[in-house]
Amino acid sequence: MAPAAMRTAAQSLSGAKPVSYWLDDPAKPVALPALTGDEHADLLVIGGGYTGLWTALIAKERDPGRDVVLIEGHEVGWAASGRNGGFCAASLTHGLANGVERWPDEIAKLEELGERNLDAIEAAVARYGIDCEFERTGEIDVATEPHQLEELREWHEEIVKLGITGVDFLDRDDLRAEVDSPTFLGGLWDRNGVAMLHPAKLAWGLKRACEELGVRIYEFTRGLDLVRSGEGMAVRTPYGRVFARRVALGTNIFPSLVKRVRPYTVPVYDYALMTEPLTPEQLESIGWKGRQGLGDSANQFHYFRLSADNRILWGGYDAIYPYGGRLSADLDQRPETFLKLAEQFFECFPQLSGVNFSHAWGGAIDTCSRFTAFFGTAHQGRVAYAAGYTGLGVGSTRFGADVMLDLLAGEETERTRLDMVRSKPMPFPPEPFAWAGIEITKRSLAHADTNGGHRNLWLKTMDKLGLGFDS
Repeated sequence: MAPAAMRTAAQSLSGAKPVSYWLDDPAKPVALPALTGDEHADLLVIGGGYTGLWTALIAKERDPGRDVVLIEGHEVGWAASGRNGGFCAASLTHGLANGVERWPDEIAKLEELGERNLDAIEAAVARYGIDCEFERTGEIDVATEPHQLEELREWHEEIVKLGITGVDFLDRDDLRAEVDSPTFLGGLWDRNGVAMLHPAKLAWGLKRACEELGVRIYEFTRGLDLVRSGEGMAVRTPYGRVFARRVALGTNIFPSLVKRVRPYTVPVYDYALMTEPLTPEQLESIGWKGRQGLGDSANQFHYFRLSADNRILWGGYDAIYPYGGRLSADLDQRPETFLKLAEQFFECFPQLSGVNFSHAWGGAIDTCSRFTAFFGTAHQGRVAYAAGYTGLGVGSTRFGADVMLDLLAGEETERTRLDMVRSKPMPFPPEPFAWAGIEITKRSLAHADTNGGHRNLWLKTMDKLGLGFDS
């Protein structure tokens, strides 16, 4: 990019607040006190993100008399639940293509369950009056290179053969009539399978709904260790203990209290910018009347959307794995990535030159080698876990909650019979091999993006092994 354009990007960033736009909302609820002393419950849920919140809520919906406690190490929704882009997808498999490749024999059932899951989220939002700016606008996968356009065209033909409806191919003119960018060559529009929402408000609304149903929530209460206690489990916290018959772990990227689960996930830091609200003239210059979510089709991809107050969220591209899987608030800010994102934003929307960014933030997501959640139990079925959502947990965490509750009940259901649920991804190797392998993969993916999509020997080998690393 030319120096003048770089200066424009830097100037646009100069006043950006180093905090998620979603968490900067004045609707943020008052925090609840920490647990002190001993507490008893039938079900203990650890983690106040989407996985934990949906688990607690559904447990009470299934059995209103069930005694449920939820503990959260900080505040409900403060981690990925309040820092992501707010794309709520029906897909349980990180996209149809990934699902077809990994579970071709059950993809029809997975798609059906995903659609039902998204419908259930929409229904819960309405039932509990959760004001999370829910808009079922769909999402467009955008081609910005000729090889991407051909891949999308071929994939659309496969979708038609699979009998899946509601996904339309858009040529250049069709797409630019929806959202206008000189970089857009075409796209695939999933018209009903993705909703846009305010992610923090969804978490806060689920918290309120859980409390109304009688769930006891303790914030600033980390689960420190997990041990057997009689017929149930005991979890030690900084100022007390919780004794429960069953435990559901919704800790995602944070170290699991079931230690054997830890090698299956690594933290990937993802970053996003939010513009100031667009003026009517600026909005008119790009169209976007359908308010769909968008994501480009590169390996190092961007995701972008409109907020309720007509700001553009622009995120993705860089996927940063810190050596050793280190988790730190210091990693939530990365100025070099923010500058790169700003430059790329103005390449995509040159008609918005001069727009300023109001917020710049990042955070860790839990990535596993197959890109989709995995599940299991420990301590002879007394403990269940779900993790590895790889950035699409806004929607699929509700499905994960259902799976964990099925597993804790010892029930065989249409969910627990799935090979996706019964199988595990390949674990990541120890350091320094994890860092080296991820870096080689990232560089190979970047090279493929600039080389007509051609995948080198490393990526072809990873494909054969069913391994991956996603931006």
